[in-house]
Amino acid sequence: MYNLVMKDLKLGINPWFLAMPFLIGALMFIPGWIYLLVLQYFFWISVPNIFGQFKAQNDLMLTMTLPVSRKDKVKPRIIVIVILELLHIFVAMIFSLFTIRLYPNVDYFFFAPYMGFWGICFVMLAIFNIIFIPMYYKTAYKYGAALIASVVATLLFSGVVQWLGIQNNFVFDTFNGSGADDTTLQLFILLAGITIFAVFTIVAYNIAIKRFEKVDI
Repeated sequence: MYNLVMKDLKLGINPWFLAMPFLIGALMFIPGWIYLLVLQYFFWISVPNIFGQFKAQNDLMLTMTLPVSRKDKVKPRIIVIVILELLHIFVAMIFSLFTIRLYPNVDYFFFAPYMGFWGICFVMLAIFNIIFIPMYYKTAYKYGAALIASVVATLLFSGVVQWLGIQNNFVFDTFNGSGADDTTLQLFILLAGITIFAVFTIVAYNIAIKRFEKVDI
């Protein structure tokens, strides 16, 4: 399993995309920006290029020649996706700690990057995974339709949640107002988001295995 993960990281992914979390995360330094867009760049830039590279390298045929089960061929790719997602979100979280201290007097119109905000981000990643991964493994090499569907879903989610954060006083207070100082509430939202991310990704993985077993290569 370790060797298959390293195969993807070393052979299938350009090192540039391992540096992308730091470049994208730097957008957190923009005061009062729409921070939900930060992780969207992972969907818009990294994912299509990475999976395009896998397809160009004919990675599927190479993987099928390896003496491992189809289940063990799916797991490493999903682990790599999760590693990249966590790398993006953790780097952005670290940068946000500096942002909050650099701009202590900013009046946030959009979500401020407190703990609860990252719970929303984990849900957004969960939505991406539950759509992209099963759709991709219908063929294990066609990624365009899966990417479009998952990106549209995450944009709709982001738009609705951010609209609620602007229009609804309770939601605004939870993430930008008095609720932002409630550590227990913020931690609960963060942990709930992480739980949803884990559950959705596991479900996506199980669906992907079932679909990949039926793929005729």
